[in-house]
Amino acid sequence: MIPMFSVRLATLLGLFAALLAGCSTGPAHPPPSAALSASATAGFKHQAGWQPLSALTPPPTGPWWQAFGDAELDRLMQAANAANLDVAQAAARDRQARAVWRQAGAVRWPQLGVSASALRTESSGVRGNTNYAAALQASWALDLWGRLAREQEAGDANAQATAADLVAARLSTQLNLAEQYWRLRVLDQQLALLDRTLSAYERSLQLTRHQYEAGMAARADVIQAETQWQTLRANVHDVRLQRAQHEHALAVLAGRAPADLSLPVVTLRLPAIPSVPPQLPSQLLTRRPDVVAAERRVAQANAQIGVAQAAWWPDITLGASAGSSGPRLGELFEAHWRTWSLGPVLAATLFDGGRRRAGVDLAEARYEETVAAYRQTVLTSLREVDDALAALQQLGAKAEQQARLVALAEENERVVTTRYQAGLVGFLEVAVAQNLTLASQRTALDVTAERLVASVRLIAALGGGWQGLEAAATDPEGPSGG
Repeated sequence: MIPMFSVRLATLLGLFAALLAGCSTGPAHPPPSAALSASATAGFKHQAGWQPLSALTPPPTGPWWQAFGDAELDRLMQAANAANLDVAQAAARDRQARAVWRQAGAVRWPQLGVSASALRTESSGVRGNTNYAAALQASWALDLWGRLAREQEAGDANAQATAADLVAARLSTQLNLAEQYWRLRVLDQQLALLDRTLSAYERSLQLTRHQYEAGMAARADVIQAETQWQTLRANVHDVRLQRAQHEHALAVLAGRAPADLSLPVVTLRLPAIPSVPPQLPSQLLTRRPDVVAAERRVAQANAQIGVAQAAWWPDITLGASAGSSGPRLGELFEAHWRTWSLGPVLAATLFDGGRRRAGVDLAEARYEETVAAYRQTVLTSLREVDDALAALQQLGAKAEQQARLVALAEENERVVTTRYQAGLVGFLEVAVAQNLTLASQRTALDVTAERLVASVRLIAALGGGWQGLEAAATDPEGPSGG
């Protein structure tokens, strides 16, 4: 039977631990400031009419790439989300971080163990003896100074950061896949354009041959027409090579070998650029996964300061054990062989040569590093959004200008071709006009590709688009907080 005073001692120690459970070392964690100028926090540079919302907008709802309405893109995205190996690595790191967090939490609970032994002891001239023992041990590290709580807090923040890293890895993969996909689809348009142009060049070659046979054109015109045709045929192989490389990249992003993915050439009209809302609040950046991860790592570093500061205080562990030991196994659990122990153990470092002070300095320096990294992440996110907005603005204007150039080049080609058929000009002028038309048409397709890529980059820079923005913008009070 355990004496009453031991029970009272355990009770008092438990109450003492409960009273001091709220004590914790280290600073609290206020949300870090991005330390931006007033103009930087007012909105985005390349978007007029920006007005801030009164509260954070809701997170994205649904796959952002469906705004383009492309079934093949949706299929590839689903495959990448399920099988991309970069995402799989990030998911494994996320599970590791959550396991570490659970380990940190488990240390705060009482630990229970059991042991058993059978030891035979002999020495020369002395008859040997055997001792049997069995015991049940319990221990509880009293977190009087909050060190264990801070370690669990740091693990929790790290787990949240790696969860955000997983979202960031998935978003980065989706961005890369969308870029590769749209460039491949524009190359499909390029191949269709080159096929039509080859047919036109072949007709020009036949016309030139007829003009030469009729004595209306020189042999040099025939050679020039055929050279132009053969040159364009050679350029087709360059475009097909580029397309194959994009297709191989898409296969790897989808978690497949290049031989396992083959996309047919699609010459359908490319989708329209998703319209950007006239007002984009800078709060959208707070849901970017890299910004979230950076803020959570600031919280982790802040908690580690508390862990380092708690090293100055003694560790107190409450231990208890009960068991039996004796010379015969059958008598092991008889009353006269039983033993028990109960009591606290205090451990403190009196002199460490400045190790604990250095540990605190190290934790504080790491905290300052994470704060600077957080601010840099915010600045980078602002730059990426403004880059994408500026690209969309300028490329939109360039697309309109390029459309006018294409119309002029096509009209010029028709006029020059008519004059050549009438024998008024040489084939050189026809070749120049045809090459100008082809160059302007290919440039227009390149501009379309860049606009699609810029649109995808804007969606990614905003953390997954602006879904839900319209509902939040129509509510003057903003979404209610809980």
